[in-house]
Amino acid sequence: MVFTKEEFKAKVESIQSQSWYKNPIGFGIAKIDRGQQNPKKILQATYPVVNWNENMGSAAIFMDAFKQSGIDIDTSKSEVVLDISDDFVANCIESFRPYLPEAKGEDHKNVQLVSTLSALPRELGLTPEDYKVVFLFEDAAPESVEAVYLKLYALSLGKAQLRKVNLNGAFGKLHNVAWSGNQPIELDWLRANELTLKVTGKYPQIDMVDKFPRFLSHIIPADNTRILDTSKVRFGAQLAAGTTVMPGASYINFNAGTLGPVMVEGRISSSAIVGSGSDVGGGASILGVLSGTDGNPISIGENTLLGANSTTGIPLGDGCIVDGGLAIFAGTKVSITDDQIAKIKEANPDAKLLNLMKAADLAGLHGLHFRQNSQTGQYVVMRSTREVKLNDELH
Repeated sequence: MVFTKEEFKAKVESIQSQSWYKNPIGFGIAKIDRGQQNPKKILQATYPVVNWNENMGSAAIFMDAFKQSGIDIDTSKSEVVLDISDDFVANCIESFRPYLPEAKGEDHKNVQLVSTLSALPRELGLTPEDYKVVFLFEDAAPESVEAVYLKLYALSLGKAQLRKVNLNGAFGKLHNVAWSGNQPIELDWLRANELTLKVTGKYPQIDMVDKFPRFLSHIIPADNTRILDTSKVRFGAQLAAGTTVMPGASYINFNAGTLGPVMVEGRISSSAIVGSGSDVGGGASILGVLSGTDGNPISIGENTLLGANSTTGIPLGDGCIVDGGLAIFAGTKVSITDDQIAKIKEANPDAKLLNLMKAADLAGLHGLHFRQNSQTGQYVVMRSTREVKLNDELH
């Protein structure tokens, strides 16, 4: 029996000292959406609370609650997904007893979640079987839909760093489904019931067909972050506070995003990262790992401007400019005059520069301005002489 916070702390320490116990890197309770035709098919997993390298006391209580229910957790596995039971919820409530009166708002969210779950069958007709508890003990390739969603949540919430989470094979674990708002609909069920649905006027409005939902279907952004079209940001993207995503040609893919206030009017492909204060101009494209970068993810530095309809296939440092319409790939030949070499080296003392070189050899350097000679068509690189700043009133 646990009645005080001191007793709770002692119980957690006792659990964590046992040989079977291992701290997870991530864990949470997920509400799952099953296939309408095949209930064994998991279409989506929604996490009200995501724990990532944090809240190990709650992790210990969750694991012990299963153990008390007769379910042993194999912490040698990279991930474990378990069905919630009434016993699990009751055991958690018993252990969380000292925190129940203050489990509200931002405090003790795991306690609040379990307390809410205990009342759900009466209020909404839901049963514990509609929920799963997921533990990730290693950052290995995900083995389940629930694990994929937990990792995507960790990225979009900023709890995990971009490009630092193992998503190998994630697409193969997810099902292609029709999305009507936040509701995933199994395509086989939709085909089987198309006639009846249409005759009765109940055919749903399908917003898209994809394996991932949209960012805003799961994530509440920071107060000063703006997304003007929900289709422009995919779940698993990470948007730092102050980011603005305009409609039109903009798009941010999963495992990609921004590190500070950024204006996005172009495309940030998967695994691309844009630094604070930068501007991705209208129709500009930052190539992803599958679109011409030889598998090397691209980072764009701070206060860098990608002009309208430009394409960037190399990493850029701080204060760079790519003129509108230019396509800079790794193999693009660029010309640099002697006086510009001297100016560029002032910002990049260790850089090895030649009068004619591949753009790839300039990767990550600061203060570069990529231009095109209007008479010869030759791509040239100069020292950027302007500081790129975003409009503070808009961010």
